[in-house]
Amino acid sequence: MAKRERVMRMSVEQPLWRALAGYRVLTMVYAIGLFISAYDEVAHPWVSITFLSVLAVWTLATLPRVANAASCTKRFLTADLTIALAGILLTRLAESPARIEAGAPTLPSIWTAGAVLAFAIKGGWRWAAFASTLVAAANLIHRSGVPTRDTVHMVLLVWIASIAIGYVVEVARASERTLARALEIEAATRERERLARDIHDGVLQVLAMVQRRGAVIGGEAAELGRMAGEQEVALRTLVSGGLVPVSRVSEDAAEGAVVRAVDEPDDTGGSVDIRALLAPYAGAKVSLAEPGAPVSLAPVAARELSAAVGAALDNVRKHAGEHARAWILVEDEPDEVIVTVRDDGPGIAEGRLAQAEGEGRLGVALSIRGRLRDLGGSAELISVPGQGTEVELKVPKTAKAGLR
Repeated sequence: MAKRERVMRMSVEQPLWRALAGYRVLTMVYAIGLFISAYDEVAHPWVSITFLSVLAVWTLATLPRVANAASCTKRFLTADLTIALAGILLTRLAESPARIEAGAPTLPSIWTAGAVLAFAIKGGWRWAAFASTLVAAANLIHRSGVPTRDTVHMVLLVWIASIAIGYVVEVARASERTLARALEIEAATRERERLARDIHDGVLQVLAMVQRRGAVIGGEAAELGRMAGEQEVALRTLVSGGLVPVSRVSEDAAEGAVVRAVDEPDDTGGSVDIRALLAPYAGAKVSLAEPGAPVSLAPVAARELSAAVGAALDNVRKHAGEHARAWILVEDEPDEVIVTVRDDGPGIAEGRLAQAEGEGRLGVALSIRGRLRDLGGSAELISVPGQGTEVELKVPKTAKAGLR
């Protein structure tokens, strides 16, 4: 993993930092060469010599600082840009007004662009725009507010080039993060497939055999076989989906209710894949159909939607009979998440829900509709006597948080 990450970073950023280091050295030599070639025309050469000496020492001493993004700190960038701006402004002390009017280059010359490019590579196009704007302002002051055509061209070139490079760096970094995530998913998928093969060849076959033998023997062995069948389905779902939030799955024989301990989503922010919360509900009598990609919701919304699904399944177990089957369908729409719970039970007689609410039995009204209403969603129940019941739960992706 470390090797792969290093290769990815070198593919985009590292060549830019190496190029920047070379650019700084070459432009430093170029600035010194310009001064030497025009030495006899410089009004105060000692100013130029002093600044260029500082520039040479600074450039060579800070080469490790432009080796990578970690070494190029904000403090270094500030100092580097300060030297570039100081060089531009000191040109008025070194050169005569006539030379400045004639378009003589500034003391750092094109070395200034290196300081701006460092901002671009480190922080993106916004940082580049900030640094290049300061350079443009310094050049305007140097030219007494009346820049030459060459000065305008150079300032615009630095401004546009640095912003473009900063934008490219931002896009490249986003692409690297996407690629890294894809590689992680691919590696996890391969590992899950390997585990699935191993589990299929061992644990799942044993559980299936226990289920078959228990059904043949009968008695307590039949109950053991039934539990083995439940565990086989749950384990098969777990391995095939890769959703591993379940920390305990047990069954209360007296009540006939499945008790599952699920990791609670974090309410501090981010999003939760609702598939991970619904996966524990799958079993021998409950089938789960879901998209192949994560279905993200705010933590509170995901928890409330999962609880509503659990309430719907509780109603199936209580009212549809022991042999009723249920199906959970998860749909990821652009603006909302839809979860449908359907069973093949006898259905609900007309008027029964209103009668239950009048008797104080508020399972559907509070546990299902109330939860969804608090989230800004809705719950629609459709039941036809003799044809089962369907509960459609809708939650907007911008569901209100901070509930309960």
